Amino acid sequence: YQRRVHGTLSECLFFFASTMVAWSNSKTVTAKMRRVQDRTPLPKVEKKKAPRMRARARRDLIIECVGMAPYEKRVLELLKVGRDRRALRFCKRRLGTHRRAKRKREQMAEVLRKIRTKK
Repeated sequence: YQRRVHGTLSECLFFFASTMVAWSNSKTVTAKMRRVQDRTPLPKVEKKKAPRMRARARRDLIIECVGMAPYEKRVLELLKVGRDRRALRFCKRRLGTHRRAKRKREQMAEVLRKIRTKK
């Protein structure tokens, strides 16, 4: 005995989709509707927190005592001559991701602004 659903294709799909939405909160349906499994909730992941004042002070002290890394000096030179995009590409090569590169370029631009205002 097979159960037949009468109506258009869109009505059948709507019926199927609405029943799946009702199940989807607590159940996971595997491929081809062969079996239904209970959904295990994923563990919550905490976001990485921004560095606190003490860590920021340590970094500032290290830069003040030791100086900048060679790639940071090169980024400063590129920013001085107005090659912002080239500086971004260079940072991306050294740091790995676009987001880190943008952050580093802004940080170096801020250092350059401070140097210019001191003069």
